[in-house]
Amino acid sequence: MRALLAAGVVLLATALPANAQQRILIASDSTAANYGIDKYPQLGWGMMLKCGLQPGVEVVNRAVGGRSTRTFISEGRWDALIAESKPGDTVLIQFAHNDASVSRPERYAPAATLYRDSLIRMIWEARGRGLVPVLVTPPARRSFDGARAKADFAAYSGVMRELVVTTNTPLIDLEARSLDLVSQAGEAGSKKYFLHYTPADKIAAYPNGIADDTHFSELGARAMANLVAQELKGLKIPVAEQVLADRPDLIRTKPLGSAACH
Repeated sequence: MRALLAAGVVLLATALPANAQQRILIASDSTAANYGIDKYPQLGWGMMLKCGLQPGVEVVNRAVGGRSTRTFISEGRWDALIAESKPGDTVLIQFAHNDASVSRPERYAPAATLYRDSLIRMIWEARGRGLVPVLVTPPARRSFDGARAKADFAAYSGVMRELVVTTNTPLIDLEARSLDLVSQAGEAGSKKYFLHYTPADKIAAYPNGIADDTHFSELGARAMANLVAQELKGLKIPVAEQVLADRPDLIRTKPLGSAACH
């Protein structure tokens, strides 16, 4: 079975016309979602991914805040994504933050059962449409255990890694990569990647300040998008060739003040 799946990916890659426009669709939650200028400096990594790709690649970001695999499917968002997709599109699938919300039963999806089943459904339906599904483990939170950031959604990431083996689905291990990033920055230094501001910063969206260890600042969204791009470039799928080798817009050390690429 795995050999047949791998062959299918190869056939898809060779069947695409050389001049076919590559598209990346994103199914995810608030960590990847689009935000308006009124929410700046909050950005999702999906807003910034375009800055790491060739200009001709289109990013269709369908990530929505507060969604788990359960609600993304039950609200018809997955069906809508599939309906607008085109054969050859790549679909990045990243969930866990809301699936783990035990206190929110409408969102909650136990890792070993509903979450796993939902991901399998997404994988098979994407392939049935002629798409290339790619699993993305959840980005790290600013959550430390001693000197190192810890994985708050390890059970969910574990399910994704298992599905890589059983379904031969490509994986972007954003959790592992972002844990390294946050850990290297340290507990204090990693605040720049998240929404940590005081009233003295005079941020219009957060006049009273904010201390959010889950959602990303501009620098955090750029950094996470860079990790996604780097991992994507290493996969054996057609869109990997469209990832820029140098991604200066995604490794900025000073905010640009928007989600622009320059």
